[in-house]
Amino acid sequence: MHTPIPALVIMGVAGCGKSSVGQALCRLSGATCIEGDAFHPAENIRKMSAGIPLNDEDRDGWLDVLCKELRRAIAAGQRPVLSCSALKRSYREHLRSAVPGVGFVYLELTPAVAARRVAERPGHFMPASMIDSQFATLEPPVDEPLTLVLDASRQDIPQLAAAAHQWWRQHEPD
Repeated sequence: MHTPIPALVIMGVAGCGKSSVGQALCRLSGATCIEGDAFHPAENIRKMSAGIPLNDEDRDGWLDVLCKELRRAIAAGQRPVLSCSALKRSYREHLRSAVPGVGFVYLELTPAVAARRVAERPGHFMPASMIDSQFATLEPPVDEPLTLVLDASRQDIPQLAAAAHQWWRQHEPD
């Protein structure tokens, strides 16, 4: 028997496909999509747009808001899927403390693939110059509970969403 997972966080560096995989997973599963980037305060967006990496303090208030959104969705009887970089273990622990049993799907890819994807992405505030800082901050979720690691450079969005969906279904309440 698997532990039920009330919510999923699709995580990884910029360009890994968090939003696209999250949306595809929500279509497959009937889950509620929460786009983490939509909850950044204006100051965070200004910093990132200017090529200035966010620090822990910048991310702390943002993570608090995301925790509230996850809890609100669960309280409303929904199964939320949050797209959120969650680059550090402490950020993931912040989310875990708010939503016990939350699962993480880590979309792993190389810096070169991430840089190419971000450079090709139209209309997003995250410039390709920020990729190095994302990888410098990244603490991969190795040996963390309820975490699925997927190779985002070798699988397309439908494959990634299907793998996440299958894994999440294995953790549905009986």
